[in-house]
Amino acid sequence: MRIGILTAGGDCPGINAAIRGVGKTAILEYGMEVIGISSGFLGLINEEYIKLDENVLSGILTLGGTILGTSRENPFKKGSAFNAIDKPKLIRKHYSELGLDALVCIGGNGTQRTATQLSEEGLNVIGIPKTIDNDVWGTDVSFGFDSALGIASEAIDRLHSTANSHKRIMVIEVMGHHAGWLALYSGVASGGDVILIPEIEFDIDMVARCLKKRAISKKPYSIVVVAEGIPTPKGETAASYVSNNIQEMTGLETRETILGYTQRGGSPSPMDRILATRFGAFAVELIARKNFGQMVSLKGDTVTSVPLPEVGGKLRLVPVDFPLVDKARRMGVCFGEKSC
Repeated sequence: MRIGILTAGGDCPGINAAIRGVGKTAILEYGMEVIGISSGFLGLINEEYIKLDENVLSGILTLGGTILGTSRENPFKKGSAFNAIDKPKLIRKHYSELGLDALVCIGGNGTQRTATQLSEEGLNVIGIPKTIDNDVWGTDVSFGFDSALGIASEAIDRLHSTANSHKRIMVIEVMGHHAGWLALYSGVASGGDVILIPEIEFDIDMVARCLKKRAISKKPYSIVVVAEGIPTPKGETAASYVSNNIQEMTGLETRETILGYTQRGGSPSPMDRILATRFGAFAVELIARKNFGQMVSLKGDTVTSVPLPEVGGKLRLVPVDFPLVDKARRMGVCFGEKSC
């Protein structure tokens, strides 16, 4: 068999480990030929490919980013140039000309949605979820999350020192447009006093009241962890909105820090290397069994799969009654709710 593999959407730690997991399993266990497609779905449109052999796959396990490159190209998105170029038709044509028996798509929610559409177009597709936001529906966790959690937690740990030295409130913004997994986990892991996530409605007055109460109780400083996707007035970042309001409402010195793309870069954590490798190997098992139209997923500690149509267009969000949220509340963490 001949299989293609591409990486699409934002980069994150562990993608190369997944590429390696797919490639080595396909070549060594099943005797398959592996074609790497450049720059996500653009590579299938523009016919940009490389052959992935053991030499190419050697040494990439610990590398950040993706050796294949990536893009946010959505071939099904209608735009001004869509009628001039039928991108799905081109992809079907080039898939056939390459003699591919299957296509592995590594990416987040948007990529899995496109993978579903290509599957409906008749291509044999397997999806592998990756995201630092941990918001891909159908899997308990995606690789990339553990690495980003380590980076965010270390940064917040370091900010404790300067917050304590200057007796300040530090507001740290982490990634998470719709899902607050990273803010929740890094906030709990690093002793955040206030954690604000998109899934839990917050009142900025309650946040200010909580922080003022801490100051009155002789707590010398406070740590506020916010997800970038919390609702704010138009044009304001989450960190800026929260920081400005806290200082204005409490009179306490407040500073903001946006961790940004540092959360997505660098070498993957050992756990992400292992998870990405397991995902890659299982994707090839699905191909060997000709069980197409699936996304690899983790349920408990078992690697399994879910049908792609069940994944596309959905988000894995933090439930308001999630056990870690409840535990944090009981330990005095404020989520900005009326009951804080």
